[in-house]
Amino acid sequence: MILRFVILCALFLFIEFYSYQAFRTLIKLRWVLISYQIISVLLLVFIIYSFTQFDRSVGQTRQTMFTMGLMLLVYVPKILLTLIMFGEDIFRIGTSILNYCMYNTPRKEMMPDRRKFVSQLALGLAAVPFLSLIYGIFEGKYNFKVFKQTIFFPDLPDEFDGFKITQISDVHSGSFDNPDKIKYAVDLINEQESDIILFTGDIVNTHAKEMHPWLETFSRIKDYKYGKYAVLGNHDYGEYVTWPSEKEKDENFAEIKNLYGKIGFNLLLNENKYIQKGADKIALVGVENWGKNFKKAGDLNKASENLHHDDFKVLMSHDPSHWEYEIKKHPKNFHLTLSGHTHGMQFGIEIPGYFKWSLAQYIYKQWAGLYEEAGRYVYVNRGFGFHAYPGRVGIMPEITVIELKKGKNVA
Repeated sequence: MILRFVILCALFLFIEFYSYQAFRTLIKLRWVLISYQIISVLLLVFIIYSFTQFDRSVGQTRQTMFTMGLMLLVYVPKILLTLIMFGEDIFRIGTSILNYCMYNTPRKEMMPDRRKFVSQLALGLAAVPFLSLIYGIFEGKYNFKVFKQTIFFPDLPDEFDGFKITQISDVHSGSFDNPDKIKYAVDLINEQESDIILFTGDIVNTHAKEMHPWLETFSRIKDYKYGKYAVLGNHDYGEYVTWPSEKEKDENFAEIKNLYGKIGFNLLLNENKYIQKGADKIALVGVENWGKNFKKAGDLNKASENLHHDDFKVLMSHDPSHWEYEIKKHPKNFHLTLSGHTHGMQFGIEIPGYFKWSLAQYIYKQWAGLYEEAGRYVYVNRGFGFHAYPGRVGIMPEITVIELKKGKNVA
């Protein structure tokens, strides 16, 4: 523990030292540099103090989200500054060795001065994540986008050709702070002309009471001809806090499950239901959370009891790693899986249809949008809400509309 603290302190000092070099190269006013140092120290002390006050029995609060946002706002740009300025030092040291060995330059003159344009470049580049994170906190987190996706299946029952599914995921109601924006998002959901709506988990961060102020708003989600269904996400189990007793944890979990019903959704707990349309039917399957590094309560075999290989199946499973490790090669043949969970890390770069990047892709093979293997598909919703970092940059909150079409597979 002490060793980790020492390493962490050394890392912060390293970052602070090198980020300061960029300012010192460009700014010569002593009072400005001293002010910068004082502000940096105060911010670091505040961030460390705030994290030491985290209460495991309470979990995430507005204060912890504010602290996380502040830490990213301060240190993501400084880390970028450090990488550039440290890179310049490597170049300067290399140049000084070369000067000394080849040109016998006096030691006082062999180390070149820092170049002004490098510091200007570093500060210019650091401004990009700084301004992006500010935008993400004040605007991005409620910049709801509707993503529309058409998926073709050769064995889709005829009556379901053109069947539309609205998907929402990862509401994280305990993070909300703007009722008008949430009402707008619900209106956006209701504007979509779909046949069914599916909610793939994480209605809260931890506690059932987080959803209480938002029950009326989410109850405004309209009725759908073929129903409103949901499954649980990893946060719905209340396992990220320390509970006074197992009884209180169980009571909270029972209340969270009831929340879905209070907003009109039928919760599927490792079970299935046939959706009938005309003379045809498809199977809707809902599993509890199953994640490679998370709770594994999902039971595919139980959830697909009495279903046949040839039944067309839509599966709701919160964590996309479930698709990678169990679903895509399951003998019951799950045609389409709907997931969420990743949030796209709430930070990345995305040009729809052309390019997308996020740190999430180094953790999850399927992290945002549609993926296919051997004619089986998984769609990963980018999430409706936000968690930990109180914002979104590049990866916006999502409402998904998927249209099922009968036809040749299109990857």
